[in-house]
Amino acid sequence: MRVREAAEDLVSTGISHLDNLLGHLRSGDNVIWLDPTGNLAVPFSQSFILASQALGKPVLYVTFDIPPRELFSQLRSVASNCDLTILDCFTWGKGKGADVYLAFYYEDRMEYPGRILRVDQPHQMKLVAETLWGAYESLEGRVHFVFDSLSGMKELWSSERDVLTFYGNTCPKLYELNTVSYWIVKHSALSSRVQSRINVMAQVVLELSMRRGKNFLSTVKAEEREISPPTERHKYWTENGVVAFEAEKHSPYRIELWRRLKQARKMRGISQAELAKLAGVTPSTISQIESDMIMPSLYTLFKLADVLSVKPSFFLQEGTEPAPQLVFSSAEAKEIALPHILRNAAVAKALTPLGSEGRGHVYLIEIPPGSSFAPHFFIHKGEELGCLLSGKLQFSVNERAYKLTPGDVVHLTTEVPDRWENTGSTLARLLWITIGGDHLPEEPSPPRTVQ
Repeated sequence: MRVREAAEDLVSTGISHLDNLLGHLRSGDNVIWLDPTGNLAVPFSQSFILASQALGKPVLYVTFDIPPRELFSQLRSVASNCDLTILDCFTWGKGKGADVYLAFYYEDRMEYPGRILRVDQPHQMKLVAETLWGAYESLEGRVHFVFDSLSGMKELWSSERDVLTFYGNTCPKLYELNTVSYWIVKHSALSSRVQSRINVMAQVVLELSMRRGKNFLSTVKAEEREISPPTERHKYWTENGVVAFEAEKHSPYRIELWRRLKQARKMRGISQAELAKLAGVTPSTISQIESDMIMPSLYTLFKLADVLSVKPSFFLQEGTEPAPQLVFSSAEAKEIALPHILRNAAVAKALTPLGSEGRGHVYLIEIPPGSSFAPHFFIHKGEELGCLLSGKLQFSVNERAYKLTPGDVVHLTTEVPDRWENTGSTLARLLWITIGGDHLPEEPSPPRTVQ
């Protein structure tokens, strides 16, 4: 028995609550998914693939039950990632080489940048094993695996002995390679004797079930860690491919990092792609964090906090509601970065902390004399108000210029200025307020200037 205590040996399922139930997956784990339909495990596999890709781990997906076109549809965004390799044992297996399945390779294959290897003789267990390890050897790094159906292997090979031989040879190798593998088995598809032997060799066994239209997960086995008894069923549901557990909903101590990241990003008025670029990560990483599929590393967390001008502790606050803050000291104002605008062209300070209660957020914008820049300093998707405190400014919308003197108020609803300029000889100071909103402006109309 190996002792695995190093942090790098912990692997995420891509679902934070499931990680907590299991104490995370461990390097070397073979995870059996007992699935009554063969479809309930799909979002769990997708979350695992996303978490693996976020860590730069290539994934090798072996399919016996699902045609490539349908599999790409099920896996959605993860299927377009080049880190995913699919071993297609369906087309010439259950698909029997039918034109409708072969057409994928002639008509749709180029739409998917992911690598796909077709096994033309999947009825031969030894050939499938050789192709599997050949594909593995061509990949770099610690590869993660998903086998979509042990029961599908039985239907194709017509022998539980071949299934047990394949699993019995493959499972120990994967364990020694310190990888993590998902194995999906339909309930009652294998004899109780074979299923029992498979469970014994696995490090983790999870059972999915449905009762009265509701989904449940039970932990049957999790080697080397404390788990809840198999009789305890954890209710869950899926929405847009994301798995959520009922226990998360009712926990008063739940840390909703994903929600706080999305909140801070929207208040900064930047897209996921822009945040990813500023933080030095991929857009899919931001998407996965905001979908509560993965947790960022400590380094990434601090980088996101710096880019969004919040304290790292902002992301880690518990789900309880804090007491409302009624006064914000000017001493606590923090300079924030303005995307696409050089610091010597304009400086912005957040007068209300990002993440504070309320739909409105207040900033002080300082623009030195002679400064001229584009575009607008916020990529905001809602209403905006500004009052010029000192100096002179000019901004334009659709090539129409608007001049501001101290005391003038700007009110923007759907319009977005395309240029700002300090036309005076002194520093211009502008008080700016953003108010809610989620949609992008469509047809800009002239703004209103009130003197």
